[in-house]
Amino acid sequence: MLAGMSQVARAAEPARSVTVAYADLNLTSAAGTDALYARIVSAARAVCGAGEVDIRNLQAFAAEQACESSAITQAVQAVHNPALAALYAKRPPQG
Repeated sequence: MLAGMSQVARAAEPARSVTVAYADLNLTSAAGTDALYARIVSAARAVCGAGEVDIRNLQAFAAEQACESSAITQAVQAVHNPALAALYAKRPPQG
């Protein structure tokens, strides 16, 4: 469900992806949508290599941030849940 590709990664490598499970969450509750959003953000950081980027390398850092933002946007849209979309719209951009 969540795919991203950091420009830090080589172009020949396939985009990494992570499936974010949420069947255990009640998406009609604020707690459920908050939990899913947190899982999505965490997965985006993992997929885009947030821990692997040296922030002194501004080009790589910007690419990781753009990857993260795109991955979060795609994942939220893929869930098709109005409460999650509203939460996403209220949050400052991640990445």
